Amino acid sequence: MSRILLISSNTTTEPLPVYPLGMALIASSLVQNGHEVKQLDLLFNLENISSSVTCSILEFNPDFIGISIRNIDTVDSLSPSNTWYLADVKVLVEHIRKISQKPIILGGPAFSIMPEQILKFLDADFGIVGEGEISFNKLIDTISAGVKTKKIIYPFKTPITQNGFFSPLYEKELVAYYFDQSGMLSYQTKRGCPHGCNYCSYPLIEGNKLRNQSPEFVVDNLIRLKKNFHVDTLFFTDSVFNDRQGHYLTIAELMIKKKCNIKWAAYFRPEHIKQNDLKLLKNSGLYAMEVGSDAACDVTLKGINKSFNFEDIFSFNENCIKAKIPCAHFFMFGGPKETRATVQEGLKNIDRLKKCAVFVFSGIRILPKTGLHKIAVEEEIISSNNDLLKPCYYVSPLVDKNWMDIKIKEAFHKKKDRFFPPEEGQMRMRALKVFGFRGLLWDMAIIPKNRKKRSL
Repeated sequence: MSRILLISSNTTTEPLPVYPLGMALIASSLVQNGHEVKQLDLLFNLENISSSVTCSILEFNPDFIGISIRNIDTVDSLSPSNTWYLADVKVLVEHIRKISQKPIILGGPAFSIMPEQILKFLDADFGIVGEGEISFNKLIDTISAGVKTKKIIYPFKTPITQNGFFSPLYEKELVAYYFDQSGMLSYQTKRGCPHGCNYCSYPLIEGNKLRNQSPEFVVDNLIRLKKNFHVDTLFFTDSVFNDRQGHYLTIAELMIKKKCNIKWAAYFRPEHIKQNDLKLLKNSGLYAMEVGSDAACDVTLKGINKSFNFEDIFSFNENCIKAKIPCAHFFMFGGPKETRATVQEGLKNIDRLKKCAVFVFSGIRILPKTGLHKIAVEEEIISSNNDLLKPCYYVSPLVDKNWMDIKIKEAFHKKKDRFFPPEEGQMRMRALKVFGFRGLLWDMAIIPKNRKKRSL
């Protein structure tokens, strides 16, 4: 059996420090296959990244080194820094090469979006696209046997389904760190996204078919997480939690039945949801929703291939108000079919959304192999040979971006529950963190409450 060093390369804390769930899942699969694994989280070792990497390699002496890449950039066209995270990963790879000549294997969501470009740029040995629990083990076996293999491993035709999921191998020290920093931990109940939004990378990462963990498997893992690590707040990181088949409701029912007593939040799609469903979710521990509303009027919703309209968004929000569940809606302006008229209509529509937070992005990050990429090339916003490693944003040629940004700022001026540009929201969240508050934090802009501070 082999020794494998797994490195989570993410070092950003925006919008919240997020537990490296992918690394924990790969570690679990490797350990179950008899390998010896060490997990190294660079965010946890932010003050001494170089020395922690050096010590880990020299002391553990790994046969293979896996690097998980979570983000390519900030996906925010207005970010003052517009940080390009691949530059830091390049430095990491170069540092590792000075210490060890063992194979470096790349993975993670960012790598899966543009694997050929990233593998070439980072000059690593191998890369795994999509879920890696099975692929990583098979790649190690192949290399160890001296069999020549391709540098990039693409997803199998038979991906992991209900009975094949692994439980994350959480580490006590990391759990304590992330729970202290963000007030929650992350867990994923399903993979895949069937909705086909033309800008989205989820189908590239997880496929376009839903693959659910069994409700029993999910809830047993949550109970174990609470028992072993005393975690009482979670964020479900499914691309969309409220699937049309109702799998999420079955999980909520079982959480109540087994008395999980865990608070949780998740990403929701603003489709029709019944008051009885919201009551069930709230009784199971739901305390806040982050809603992928994405565009603010019917024309631009259709432009990004959404199957719902703004009235659906409005009704969803009204139902959540009745259920007293705070929501944060996320919108993107400047997408396909955006005009001056749709910007003005969209801002009026957003003003109709009461008792909720709203975050707005200007322009949409163009990613390869998406419908938006094809549109951008056809409209000559980018050239067909642009590798998209560096951030490129789609802004409709029918609207002036500067004018659009000014109008959004004017509409949100002095509104505590409206955030634009996104960096302004992050500044306000950071200020709350300084005073010891933990959690999603945006909900504090909606419902005044005496929230207990989590000690630092």
